[in-house]
Amino acid sequence: MNPTDLEKILRDTLAKLNSETGTIHKLHEPTQLLRLLAQAGLPPQLLDMVSIIPVGKGIAGECAQKNRPVTMCNLQTDTSGVAKPAAKQTGVGGAVCVPIRNGDKVIGTFGIGTKREHEYSATEINLLQDIANALAAQLV
Repeated sequence: MNPTDLEKILRDTLAKLNSETGTIHKLHEPTQLLRLLAQAGLPPQLLDMVSIIPVGKGIAGECAQKNRPVTMCNLQTDTSGVAKPAAKQTGVGGAVCVPIRNGDKVIGTFGIGTKREHEYSATEINLLQDIANALAAQLV
């Protein structure tokens, strides 16, 4: 799947979930690094910081490591230590990241965020997970 197709899926998902930013990363298993495949709404100065993310670091890295959704109501005021300090530069408030899986195996992550403080509901998270699950077949 080419980057243009991924960006369309990303933008359609953002519209459905009333969100402004998003990323799709694919896991490079030998190095345990998530590599950015597509993004929408991120400031240009952050692209280097999100282009490669180690598993276990940041929201996407924790999502990949734990193989479960990671959510944040307001990234700007988060003190859990999950979000990297540079993540605050996105201006994102609410954020959620779900694993992209091939069977039970994590092969990537799909994250979205909104500028407002927002707790993504179970329905919204399940919709994002469904989209990520459908996308998995295109990434293997």
